[in-house]
Order: sequence, then structure tokens, then C-alpha cells
Amino acid sequence: MFGLFANKKSKLEAKYAKLLEEAHRLSHSSRIQSDLKTAEAEEVLKAIKELEASEAK
Repeated sequence: MFGLFANKKSKLEAKYAKLLEEAHRLSHSSRIQSDLKTAEAEEVLKAIKELEASEAK
């Protein structure tokens, strides 16, 4: 059961890192697109924290 959480968590962490990287790249050309990517990353981070909270139960 913990393997399932770890796999999902690692996928979410990879997605989060990718979104932050894209946001940083976009920050040099389009502030609006960068902000949108950052907001997406924040949603993924929220999902990671929810998963961690459910793991702790």
C-alpha cells in the first residue's frame, strides 16, 4: 500500500518540479504565462500535501 503512495507522490513531485522549471523559463518572456504555470505548480503541491496527510493517518 505504501508503494502506491510513494509512486503517486514521486510522480506528483516530478510534475511539480517540471512546472516550476517551465514557470522560471517563461518568467523571462511572459509574466502572465509564468504566473499560470506557478499556479498550476501550487495545485500540484497542494495535492502532494494532501497525499502526505492521508499517508500519515
